Amino acid sequence: MSINSDIVLTLDAGGTNFVFSAMQNGESIIEPLSVPAHSNHLEKCIEAINEGFQKLISLLNEKPLAISFAFPGPADYETGIIGDLTNLPAFRGGVPLGAILEEHFKLPVFINNDGDLYAYGEAIAGFLPQLNSELENKEVHKRYNNLIGITLGTGAGCGLVTNGVLHRGDNSAPAEIWLTGNRYTPDEYAEKGIGTKALIEMYLSLSKSNNKNIMPYDIYKIAKGKEPGDMEAAKNTFELFGRNLGEVLANLITIYDGVVVIGGGITGAREFYMPALMNELNGVWPLKNGEKQDRLVHNVYDFDNENQRARFFNSPVKMLDVPGSNREIAYAQEKVTVVAHSTIGASEAISKGAYYFAMQQLKK
Repeated sequence: MSINSDIVLTLDAGGTNFVFSAMQNGESIIEPLSVPAHSNHLEKCIEAINEGFQKLISLLNEKPLAISFAFPGPADYETGIIGDLTNLPAFRGGVPLGAILEEHFKLPVFINNDGDLYAYGEAIAGFLPQLNSELENKEVHKRYNNLIGITLGTGAGCGLVTNGVLHRGDNSAPAEIWLTGNRYTPDEYAEKGIGTKALIEMYLSLSKSNNKNIMPYDIYKIAKGKEPGDMEAAKNTFELFGRNLGEVLANLITIYDGVVVIGGGITGAREFYMPALMNELNGVWPLKNGEKQDRLVHNVYDFDNENQRARFFNSPVKMLDVPGSNREIAYAQEKVTVVAHSTIGASEAISKGAYYFAMQQLKK
């Protein structure tokens, strides 16, 4: 095997199966391999992980540079120690998975949260470079360097990237947005208003239905009129979901000042939740004296909406002369940002994030 490689081994860790792949130049180069996870038996679980990576190596013509993948938390991702997982109970008590794999394969091992790797993939090889390329093609002077990545699944994940660097925090716990507050459900944390479970609970409450087997896609089809059910309750469910998500994003944009890209299965229902989400971001705080304060200092545009996208690209710029010189400086008269949905998909973004994170770390 050649040692002049840029191949990284990756893993998609689920509670039932582990799915392994290999990437080169940010693209998958091998058909994914799946092995049972043995989530309740630590020794068998580690054996399964070793087996999967070993199979990959046997199929490659070059020695990989590293292993990099997302794994559920809680975890100390910096040290590669996995904590008390719900869907992988074998790891309870703390398991130094990164070090175990490094000893076995004699390769650097990088483990991160899936929300973090999703954001990193979108920042390095997804939405952010696409956005900046389009700005350049349209001869717009502004470029964006900060990205907020949101994944909508069972719950809500988040990652933050600045200038190509993933924000990892001091305790491997940055951007835990699921535990933030929410003014629409002030007695509950934010995840109670966003994610799969939240959608189901909201629909069951609003529709007075007792269908415990209903899924978000069913609620979407009810809202579309393609499946029997309470259409008004389904639409109201997504409207409330959009308001809740908008509140979370408003707080993130206020603090982090970046573009937002959303991924995950629920994004298929964007037509129903985006109007409420955008109303929240571009809404106001009502003041006691009758006046109003803008919710954000930013003007936020829905990048997937053709009209709003055009307005974003045409946000006003004034050229200012520099006295005593021939120089001009472009002055963006509005603070503008966008909310977009992933075009490469959450799974692909996470894989790309794992690959490029490993390559960045190896350069250090």
